[in-house]
Amino acid sequence: MMEILNPGLYTTIQDLGRPGLQHLGVPVQGAADVAALILGNRLVGNEPGAAALEITLLGPSIRFHAPAAIAVTGADLGPTLDGRPLPTGQVVLVERGGVLAFRGGTRGCRAMLCVAGGIAVEPVAGSRSSDPLGRLGGLPGRPGLPLQAGDRLPLGRPAVPLETLAGRRVRWTFVPDAFVARVVPGPQAGFFPPEAWKVFWESEYTVTAASDRMGIRLEGPPVPRPPGEVLSEGQPLGAIQVPPSGQPIVLLAGRATVGGYPKLGVVVTPDLSLLAQARPGDRIRFRPMDGSRAEELYRHWWRLLHSQRVIVPGLATGDQGPAPDAGRREGRLPGAGPAPPLS
Repeated sequence: MMEILNPGLYTTIQDLGRPGLQHLGVPVQGAADVAALILGNRLVGNEPGAAALEITLLGPSIRFHAPAAIAVTGADLGPTLDGRPLPTGQVVLVERGGVLAFRGGTRGCRAMLCVAGGIAVEPVAGSRSSDPLGRLGGLPGRPGLPLQAGDRLPLGRPAVPLETLAGRRVRWTFVPDAFVARVVPGPQAGFFPPEAWKVFWESEYTVTAASDRMGIRLEGPPVPRPPGEVLSEGQPLGAIQVPPSGQPIVLLAGRATVGGYPKLGVVVTPDLSLLAQARPGDRIRFRPMDGSRAEELYRHWWRLLHSQRVIVPGLATGDQGPAPDAGRREGRLPGAGPAPPLS
């Protein structure tokens, strides 16, 4: 197992969430940066959706009570192992008693800590994800809540010997140089006047400190909209709500199941993983994309996440140098399986 010595700012257990239960009022939850979760799990030999720790801005300190293989993906929050800097996006072996800590970083908001074997808390409604809204998942006795000092997390059995994982790394951009999100028209696109789109496409918006796992709250030129709201309805991942203030909100993994603000557009799923790394003060611009191109992009992104071209072999197999550029061409990518539904 591993023991939480200091929980950091906001550290939770997350996997791929609870899809398919929103009609029952159960939020999806799951990792905000799906790419970081899937690639981190692949590095340490887990199933892509195994449970990991999602770490926000200020990371925890953790003692391992058994040897482990770990990978930190997503934001570079300054991870260290026994006081030594730890590379992100690469597998490192931890000895019994080793302490992982985070010194802090300036780029990116959320890191994923994936451990060989995964975090083996009991699943609830098919997922181990912490859901503070529904008080589901996480640790027994404190369901859905973030971790605290003294918590002990059981680990599953690794799928392969730990030494065979050492040094494996991934080629992937988790935090972009500039946040630019592509958007398809939303369910209430016709609710807004034509000038709303002009303002939205031409403006730059700043992430506010009120942002959280439920959504990114933005500040900038108000998006024009008529008075009144719409009937509450299901909220898709990436939906861009526009409240009466005109300040957009981009919905993330922790969103509630329903809402009544009109939705101008929906951020395409690959770009949403990148937006999950935006921290307060970062700036975001939006660009239009049609639905058919968005679906093509999504399926290509999903295949890349599961392809071998993004994984660089580790020490046990010999380092063969950088992997090919994963974004250069699609090709035939084995092992991905069908992409999940766009919702």
